[in-house]
Amino acid sequence: MKQVVFASGKGGTGKSTIVASLSRIVHDKLLADCDVEAPDLHLLLKEETLLQKDYSGARIARIDSTLCTACGRCREVCRFEAIDPTHAVRSMSCEGCSACIVVCPNRAIELVSVKTGEIEVSGTDRGTFGQARLGIGAEGSGKLVTEVRRTLQEFQKDEEWTLIDGSPGIGCVVIASITATDAVVAVTEPTPSGRHDLDRVLSVAEHFLVPAYVCINKYDLNRQITEGIEEDCRNRGVPVIGWIPFDESVVKALQEGKTPVEADLGSIVRPIEAMWSRLAASLGAHASFSNPSNVDEGYSRS
Repeated sequence: MKQVVFASGKGGTGKSTIVASLSRIVHDKLLADCDVEAPDLHLLLKEETLLQKDYSGARIARIDSTLCTACGRCREVCRFEAIDPTHAVRSMSCEGCSACIVVCPNRAIELVSVKTGEIEVSGTDRGTFGQARLGIGAEGSGKLVTEVRRTLQEFQKDEEWTLIDGSPGIGCVVIASITATDAVVAVTEPTPSGRHDLDRVLSVAEHFLVPAYVCINKYDLNRQITEGIEEDCRNRGVPVIGWIPFDESVVKALQEGKTPVEADLGSIVRPIEAMWSRLAASLGAHASFSNPSNVDEGYSRS
């Protein structure tokens, strides 16, 4: 199985729309939404829950009131001010550093696991789908992403691909999404911020030695910046494999809960198919189309 993550240095580039479209185009695949802080891929899928479980990605202090003598040493050493005057732990402030445990003379404090998120695996008409939601104010988003990917693989049968909808940015969530994958497809748009943030996400992929490719969404909105992005990619030795034009019908389709494929937007679907064909060929794999007759491998920007 080959794992491909679709990433973007900034939000709003169309990454999730492309992954949702590929969920209709690509045959034999698993799907994962690794944007655990704001997952949205499920909005375009009809799900039937197969597994739902709590995730405990952090530990916080707990004080046993029957053993505590209120000596105050724990409050003195807690740099996060997580212990109130009644010697109760403020769960949102505790970092689980264990300093209070070290100084407590009565062994009244221990670290306990707390729920920081939820993981869900669902069956859809497009393949098995994994996602998670990080709790409000919770940390450990990168760990949760890793657990989403691990849990989804437990449901693997004979699928050829895993398509991962990554998180925007370059933080630990993105790093956890691209680790040990076969390719990163960086989705960008022809704007100054899009060009700048593309450089950042390509640097992350390069650092972790993951092959990178670029798809320029709405490339025809600013052809000058598109050409600049293409030049940047040539200088980096990163292939540009997709050019998707702007079509205002995409927004209308999404509002109706449809991907460009379901809305029959050929101007969008054909370049996405061509991008997938190029990616698969570059990875030495079969393109695995659900409907091969629609593929136009020669499609590129004009």
